[in-house]
Amino acid sequence: MDLHRLRTERLRAHRLTAPAATVVDAAAHMLAVQAQDFWGGRWALASRTRNEPAVRDVDAAFDSGALVRSWTMRGTLHLIPVVDLRWVLAATGERQWRQAASVRRSIGLDDSDLDRAEMLLRAALTGGGRLTRAEAFDLLAAGGLDPGGGRGLQVLYALSVRGVLVQGPVVERESGLTREQYLVLMEEWVRDAPAPADPVVELFVRYIVGHGPARADDFAWWSGLPVTVARQASARADARVREIEEGMFAASIPPRRTPHMPAVFALPTYEEFVISYADRSVALADGAWERVAPGANGIVRPVIVADGEVVGVWTHSRAVGRHRGPPVAELFDGRGPAASTLTAALDRYARFIAG
Repeated sequence: MDLHRLRTERLRAHRLTAPAATVVDAAAHMLAVQAQDFWGGRWALASRTRNEPAVRDVDAAFDSGALVRSWTMRGTLHLIPVVDLRWVLAATGERQWRQAASVRRSIGLDDSDLDRAEMLLRAALTGGGRLTRAEAFDLLAAGGLDPGGGRGLQVLYALSVRGVLVQGPVVERESGLTREQYLVLMEEWVRDAPAPADPVVELFVRYIVGHGPARADDFAWWSGLPVTVARQASARADARVREIEEGMFAASIPPRRTPHMPAVFALPTYEEFVISYADRSVALADGAWERVAPGANGIVRPVIVADGEVVGVWTHSRAVGRHRGPPVAELFDGRGPAASTLTAALDRYARFIAG
C-alpha cells in the first residue's frame, strides 16, 4: 500500500476524517485511548467526534459511568468504555501484573502490603464511596502503609490491573480545567457486560478497526502482548478484519468519511495516530520523532498533523486562568499547512478547552 493511501485510511480508521456521533461512540470505536495526561485523552476523543464537544461534554461521559480510565495495557493509563474494561484486563492484566513485579520488589511492596491496601480502600469505597488520589494516599498512610517512594502509585496500579479499582467520575474544580478523577470500586462502577469468547482476538480486531491498516507487530506493541501471541490472534481474527496485503490488516467495514473534513489536526500528547504502532514512519518523516519526543523522559508532545503527516508540535498552558489563552504552533523547518487551516485546527482545540 502506498504511503498516501495508508495515511488516508488511517485517518479514516482513527475517526479523524470520519468522526463519530458522540464522545462515547468515538471511545467505543477506538476501544482504548492513551491518557497519562487526562486532558490529552479527552481531547483525543473530542477530536474524533462531530459537533465539537467541549471538555465538559467529555467529563459528563465519565460522570455518567459510560467511560473510565485505567491501566489497560503496557502499564499505561487509557480511556476506555466501561463495558470493555473487564475483558480487556482479562487479556492484558496478568502480563502487566508480572511485568511490574520487579518494581514492587525494588520499593519494598509485597503481597501482604497489597492485601492490606485493598482492605483499607475497600472499607472506604464500599457502598458508593469515592476518593481522590491524595485522599487514598492519606488513607494508606493512616493504615500504616507509607505511600511515598512510588508505593502509593504502585498500589493503585496493582489494584487496578487486578480489577479492584478504577478511575471514574471527574473531580470538580471551582476554576480552571478539571484534571483528576475519583477512585471507585470496579465492582460497583463497571457494569457487567458480555465477554468475548477469545479476549485476545477481540482485542486484535478492535485495534485494527480503530487503528488499521496495521500489522500484527503493531498490535503487539500497542497491546503489550508478545509478538507470537499477536500473530496467532491475527490468524484467528474473524470477518470484521481483512488482510489487504500480506501481514497488513484493515477493517472489513471502515467508517464512512465525512465530506469536507479539514486536512489539518491539532492532536494531543501521546496521540494514538502517532504512537500506537511499532513502525511510526507512516506519520513521521525522518528525524521528526526526535522533535516530537525529545530527550529520554517518555514525554510525547502534542502534534500538528496535515494530510496524515506530523508537520509540527504545539503548546498550550493548562494552568488556572491561562488555559483560555491561545495555543502556539511550532512547525518543523518552517513547512506545513496554510496559516488559515492551522489556525482553524488550533481554534477548535481552544473552544474545546474553554468549555
